Amino acid sequence: MVVDLLLGAGGIIALWAVVGLRVVRQFERGVVFRFGRVQSEVRQPGLTRIHPGMDTFRRVNMQIVTMPVPAQDGITRDNVTVKVDAVVYFKVVDPVRVVVDVQDYRAAIGQVAQTSLRSIIGKSDLDDLLSNRERLNQGLELMIDSPALGWGVAIDRVEIKDVALPETMKRSMSRQAEAERERRARVISADGELQASAKLAQAAAAMSRHPAALQLRLLETVVQVASEKNSTLVLPFPVELLRFLEASTVRAAEPPDSAEIPPGPRAVTPGAPDEPAAG
Repeated sequence: MVVDLLLGAGGIIALWAVVGLRVVRQFERGVVFRFGRVQSEVRQPGLTRIHPGMDTFRRVNMQIVTMPVPAQDGITRDNVTVKVDAVVYFKVVDPVRVVVDVQDYRAAIGQVAQTSLRSIIGKSDLDDLLSNRERLNQGLELMIDSPALGWGVAIDRVEIKDVALPETMKRSMSRQAEAERERRARVISADGELQASAKLAQAAAAMSRHPAALQLRLLETVVQVASEKNSTLVLPFPVELLRFLEASTVRAAEPPDSAEIPPGPRAVTPGAPDEPAAG
């Protein structure tokens, strides 16, 4: 009878010890409540034991959690209605505080992220949301990380995913971008015309000092046109070339200052009588 009692007691103790065994995986930590009071010792990965009937065991995941933030409607500082969504990366750094200080830390982080995102939208301009997201991500991370640290959660990073604009705003931005590109094209074209006019003025000044250069340029143009194998060639004759030829003819016709011009041969018409010589 005594042996049976001892065997029964041993079996109960062995069963009680086996029931109290728990396995904590590598990415988890264990939090133990004994009679409702949390134990300061956090159970590390591996095999651990609790006291059944006295202890309550909670596992806490220590991996990085990816939480998408639903798209939030808001009005920017320059009165543009937008819809912005984001994603939050966070992890647990204090398992005891996560279990004790907040009922559902995931839901708490989600609500804080939504309110912070709305606040960021109201404080920012549309241009900042579209082109300066890095600074906005840092500001949003600080806004979420401040209350999360009190819950034993650390924010790893926050990223703004997409900024949805109304169709009217998209069309307005398209027209603005098109007008900006047209303005740049006109400025570049005008700058090219200004530089070309300066070069042409220098070329005209050089040709005015050396009129033969104009004739050489004309011959080069003729060569370029003739190389295209055209059947008809239209040859422009500039007025400056006429003036150059006229000036050259006048200089050639002017008599020397000291020498007399000898009388040239007289034209004789066949069959006409000779005029008498003057007495």
